[in-house]
Amino acid sequence: MKDTPRTSLRERTRQAMRAEVSAVATRLFAEQGCDNTTVEQIAAEAGLSRTTFFRYFGTKEDVVLTWLEDLGPALAAAFTERPADEHPWTSLRRTFDVLTAINADNPERSLAFLRLVGANPTMRARHREKQEGWESLLVPLVAARLPSDLPAGHDPAPRALVASAVACLNAAMQAWADGDATVSRDTLLDRAMRFPFT
Repeated sequence: MKDTPRTSLRERTRQAMRAEVSAVATRLFAEQGCDNTTVEQIAAEAGLSRTTFFRYFGTKEDVVLTWLEDLGPALAAAFTERPADEHPWTSLRRTFDVLTAINADNPERSLAFLRLVGANPTMRARHREKQEGWESLLVPLVAARLPSDLPAGHDPAPRALVASAVACLNAAMQAWADGDATVSRDTLLDRAMRFPFT
Protein backbone atom coordinates (compact mmCIF):
# COMPACT_ATOMS: atom_id res chain seq x y z
CA MET A 1 0.00 0.00 0.00
CA LYS A 2 2.81 2.45 0.81
CA ASP A 3 4.50 1.91 -2.57
CA THR A 4 1.55 3.29 -4.56
CA PRO A 5 1.73 6.92 -3.33
CA ARG A 6 5.52 6.95 -3.82
CA THR A 7 5.16 5.56 -7.35
CA SER A 8 2.40 8.05 -8.10
CA LEU A 9 4.49 10.96 -6.82
CA ARG A 10 7.48 9.77 -8.83
CA GLU A 11 5.38 9.59 -11.98
CA ARG A 12 3.89 13.04 -11.36
CA THR A 13 7.38 14.45 -10.87
CA ARG A 14 8.54 12.78 -14.08
CA GLN A 15 5.58 14.17 -16.02
CA ALA A 16 6.16 17.67 -14.65
CA MET A 17 9.84 17.54 -15.60
CA ARG A 18 9.03 16.30 -19.09
CA ALA A 19 6.47 19.06 -19.55
CA GLU A 20 8.96 21.69 -18.41
CA VAL A 21 11.71 20.45 -20.72
CA SER A 22 9.22 20.19 -23.57
CA ALA A 23 8.19 23.82 -23.10
CA VAL A 24 11.84 24.90 -23.23
CA ALA A 25 12.52 22.85 -26.37
CA THR A 26 9.38 24.06 -28.11
CA ARG A 27 10.42 27.67 -27.53
CA LEU A 28 13.97 27.03 -28.78
CA PHE A 29 12.75 25.14 -31.83
CA ALA A 30 10.37 27.98 -32.69
CA GLU A 31 13.11 30.58 -32.24
CA GLN A 32 15.97 28.90 -34.09
CA GLY A 33 14.63 25.75 -35.73
CA CYS A 34 14.90 22.13 -34.65
CA ASP A 35 18.07 21.44 -36.65
CA ASN A 36 19.85 24.44 -35.14
CA THR A 37 18.92 23.53 -31.57
CA THR A 38 21.14 21.06 -29.73
CA VAL A 39 20.32 18.70 -26.90
CA GLU A 40 22.96 20.53 -24.86
CA GLN A 41 21.12 23.83 -25.31
CA ILE A 42 17.79 22.35 -24.27
CA ALA A 43 19.31 20.59 -21.28
CA ALA A 44 21.19 23.71 -20.15
CA GLU A 45 18.10 25.93 -20.31
CA ALA A 46 16.07 23.32 -18.47
CA GLY A 47 18.76 22.91 -15.80
CA LEU A 48 19.60 19.31 -16.73
CA SER A 49 22.70 17.46 -17.79
CA ARG A 50 22.81 15.80 -21.21
CA THR A 51 22.69 12.40 -19.49
CA THR A 52 19.58 13.34 -17.52
CA PHE A 53 17.92 14.63 -20.69
CA PHE A 54 18.25 11.19 -22.26
CA ARG A 55 16.71 9.58 -19.19
CA TYR A 56 13.51 11.43 -20.05
CA PHE A 57 13.63 11.47 -23.86
CA GLY A 58 14.93 9.07 -26.48
CA THR A 59 15.71 11.72 -29.09
CA LYS A 60 15.82 15.48 -29.47
CA GLU A 61 12.57 15.36 -31.45
CA ASP A 62 10.85 13.31 -28.76
CA VAL A 63 11.08 16.23 -26.38
CA VAL A 64 8.12 17.85 -28.13
CA LEU A 65 6.47 14.64 -29.36
CA THR A 66 6.40 12.35 -26.32
CA TRP A 67 2.99 13.63 -25.28
CA LEU A 68 1.61 12.13 -28.51
CA GLU A 69 2.73 8.69 -27.39
CA ASP A 70 1.13 9.31 -24.01
CA LEU A 71 -2.21 9.98 -25.79
CA GLY A 72 -2.42 6.40 -27.05
CA PRO A 73 -4.06 4.93 -23.93
CA ALA A 74 -6.50 7.86 -23.77
CA LEU A 75 -7.57 7.23 -27.36
CA ALA A 76 -7.98 3.51 -26.69
CA ALA A 77 -10.08 4.28 -23.60
CA ALA A 78 -12.25 6.71 -25.55
CA PHE A 79 -12.90 4.08 -28.25
CA THR A 80 -13.73 1.45 -25.63
CA GLU A 81 -16.29 3.78 -24.04
CA ARG A 82 -18.25 4.10 -27.30
CA PRO A 83 -21.42 1.97 -27.71
CA ALA A 84 -20.61 -1.59 -28.75
CA ASP A 85 -23.18 -1.51 -31.57
CA GLU A 86 -21.84 1.74 -33.05
CA HIS A 87 -20.02 1.45 -36.38
CA PRO A 88 -16.26 1.44 -35.66
CA TRP A 89 -15.74 4.34 -38.10
CA THR A 90 -18.13 6.49 -36.09
CA SER A 91 -16.43 5.38 -32.88
CA LEU A 92 -13.04 6.37 -34.30
CA ARG A 93 -14.36 9.80 -35.23
CA ARG A 94 -15.66 10.34 -31.70
CA THR A 95 -12.41 8.95 -30.28
CA PHE A 96 -10.56 11.79 -31.99
CA ASP A 97 -12.54 14.27 -29.87
CA VAL A 98 -9.73 13.63 -27.37
CA LEU A 99 -7.36 15.29 -29.86
CA THR A 100 -9.54 18.14 -31.06
CA ALA A 101 -10.16 19.17 -27.45
CA ILE A 102 -6.44 19.82 -26.89
CA ASN A 103 -5.75 23.55 -26.70
CA ALA A 104 -9.36 24.24 -27.68
CA ASP A 105 -9.15 27.48 -25.70
CA ASN A 106 -5.74 28.36 -27.18
CA PRO A 107 -5.61 27.19 -30.82
CA GLU A 108 -2.41 29.14 -31.48
CA ARG A 109 -0.50 26.58 -29.41
CA SER A 110 -1.74 23.74 -31.60
CA LEU A 111 -1.05 25.72 -34.76
CA ALA A 112 2.50 26.42 -33.60
CA PHE A 113 3.00 22.71 -32.88
CA LEU A 114 1.71 21.61 -36.30
CA ARG A 115 3.91 24.15 -38.06
CA LEU A 116 6.91 23.09 -36.03
CA VAL A 117 6.40 19.44 -36.98
CA GLY A 118 5.64 20.28 -40.60
CA ALA A 119 8.83 22.28 -40.99
CA ASN A 120 11.17 19.43 -40.05
CA PRO A 121 11.32 16.07 -41.90
CA THR A 122 12.76 14.24 -38.90
CA MET A 123 9.99 15.49 -36.65
CA ARG A 124 7.37 14.55 -39.25
CA ALA A 125 8.76 11.01 -39.32
CA ARG A 126 8.79 10.76 -35.51
CA HIS A 127 5.26 12.20 -35.39
CA ARG A 128 4.12 9.44 -37.72
CA GLU A 129 5.83 6.83 -35.54
CA LYS A 130 3.86 8.07 -32.53
CA GLN A 131 0.64 7.78 -34.52
CA GLU A 132 1.54 4.22 -35.48
CA GLY A 133 1.63 3.55 -31.74
CA TRP A 134 -1.98 4.78 -31.52
CA GLU A 135 -2.90 2.51 -34.41
CA SER A 136 -1.41 -0.55 -32.71
CA LEU A 137 -3.68 0.11 -29.72
CA LEU A 138 -6.80 0.82 -31.75
CA VAL A 139 -6.58 -2.00 -34.33
CA PRO A 140 -7.44 -4.85 -31.90
CA LEU A 141 -10.36 -2.82 -30.53
CA VAL A 142 -11.73 -2.27 -34.02
CA ALA A 143 -11.11 -5.92 -34.92
CA ALA A 144 -13.27 -7.00 -31.98
CA ARG A 145 -16.16 -5.03 -33.49
CA LEU A 146 -15.84 -6.20 -37.09
CA PRO A 147 -17.15 -9.56 -38.30
CA SER A 148 -14.49 -11.63 -40.04
CA ASP A 149 -14.12 -15.13 -41.44
CA LEU A 150 -10.31 -14.91 -41.29
CA PRO A 151 -8.09 -16.04 -38.41
CA ALA A 152 -7.40 -13.40 -35.76
CA GLY A 153 -4.75 -10.97 -36.89
CA HIS A 154 -5.01 -11.95 -40.58
CA ASP A 155 -7.85 -9.66 -41.64
CA PRO A 156 -6.52 -6.37 -43.07
CA ALA A 157 -9.84 -4.56 -42.58
CA PRO A 158 -9.30 -3.35 -38.98
CA ARG A 159 -5.82 -1.97 -39.74
CA ALA A 160 -7.06 -0.39 -42.96
CA LEU A 161 -9.97 1.26 -41.13
CA VAL A 162 -7.77 2.68 -38.37
CA ALA A 163 -5.05 3.83 -40.78
CA SER A 164 -7.70 5.52 -42.93
CA ALA A 165 -9.13 7.29 -39.90
CA VAL A 166 -5.69 8.56 -38.90
CA ALA A 167 -5.11 9.73 -42.48
CA CYS A 168 -8.38 11.66 -42.30
CA LEU A 169 -7.27 13.16 -38.99
CA ASN A 170 -3.99 14.29 -40.53
CA ALA A 171 -5.74 15.75 -43.58
CA ALA A 172 -8.14 17.67 -41.36
CA MET A 173 -5.34 19.00 -39.14
CA GLN A 174 -3.35 20.07 -42.21
CA ALA A 175 -6.37 21.89 -43.62
CA TRP A 176 -6.93 23.51 -40.24
CA ALA A 177 -3.33 24.74 -40.08
CA ASP A 178 -3.36 25.88 -43.72
CA GLY A 179 -6.52 27.88 -43.03
CA ASP A 180 -5.06 29.46 -39.87
CA ALA A 181 -7.76 27.83 -37.72
CA THR A 182 -10.58 29.80 -39.34
CA VAL A 183 -12.68 26.61 -39.50
CA SER A 184 -12.89 24.42 -36.40
CA ARG A 185 -10.93 21.18 -36.21
CA ASP A 186 -14.14 19.27 -35.45
CA THR A 187 -15.87 20.61 -38.57
CA LEU A 188 -12.92 19.71 -40.78
CA LEU A 189 -12.56 16.27 -39.20
CA ASP A 190 -16.29 15.62 -39.66
CA ARG A 191 -15.89 16.54 -43.31
CA ALA A 192 -12.80 14.37 -43.78
CA MET A 193 -14.45 11.37 -42.16
CA ARG A 194 -17.86 11.73 -43.79
CA PHE A 195 -18.80 8.51 -45.55
CA PRO A 196 -22.14 7.07 -46.68
CA PHE A 197 -22.30 4.61 -43.79
CA THR A 198 -21.94 7.26 -41.07
